[in-house]
Amino acid sequence: MTGFVSIRNLRKSYGSFEVLRGINLDVAKGEVVCVIGPSGSGKSTLIRCINRLEGFSPESEILVDGIPVATGRALARVRAEVGMVFQSFNLFPHLTVRENVMLAPRRVRGTSRADAARRADQLLARVGIANQADKYPEHLSGGQQQRVAIARALAMDPQVMLFDEPTSALDPEMVGEVLDVMRDLARTGVTMIVVTHEMGFASQVADRVIFMDAGQIVEQGPPAQILSNPVEPRTRNFLGAVLNH
Repeated sequence: MTGFVSIRNLRKSYGSFEVLRGINLDVAKGEVVCVIGPSGSGKSTLIRCINRLEGFSPESEILVDGIPVATGRALARVRAEVGMVFQSFNLFPHLTVRENVMLAPRRVRGTSRADAARRADQLLARVGIANQADKYPEHLSGGQQQRVAIARALAMDPQVMLFDEPTSALDPEMVGEVLDVMRDLARTGVTMIVVTHEMGFASQVADRVIFMDAGQIVEQGPPAQILSNPVEPRTRNFLGAVLNH
């Protein structure tokens, strides 16, 4: 296998319905990949398989930095290297913003409280909400909560960041602030796989855009090619509908 993230023959079914139909994909270290496609095409399932939030068929194989995404200790090692940001923010409401960011390093890596707090404050400053550290999530806007979720994922110093439509639950005026944080993150060289419907973001930030439909990768390439001059009719039809919406 090649690639920092390597996926071979990834299949996933719910009963008789095959959600992923033999996906093969390599993502290089430091690469930013945006995955686009219609609802139900398998995009979110694909990235949820990378840290095994979704199980997959036994004949499938996923490696992250050479570590198989299996079960037990290997899976724990992978999950420690893979950060994930969801559509919903999934913050703990009974913890302050700072405590939310501190939690995983303390529990998983055994980081001291002082070091975890120091790192949390650095990350909250990085995502532009250092002044919200002592508040509880309910007192933050949706955009602020999503930025906390990004800081929380970064607190584990992950090698790979997965984003599952991170702006889809946000009010339109809050989308830009989250995309700005993601743009800054992309410039730091962290490997990113982003499921998104934000075509402007994909065109500006991605090294590669992947178009999925019906559980398969239909087409992939540089953003300018895929978004402006796609080869496949399914890609053209999807982009025509999205960009003219």
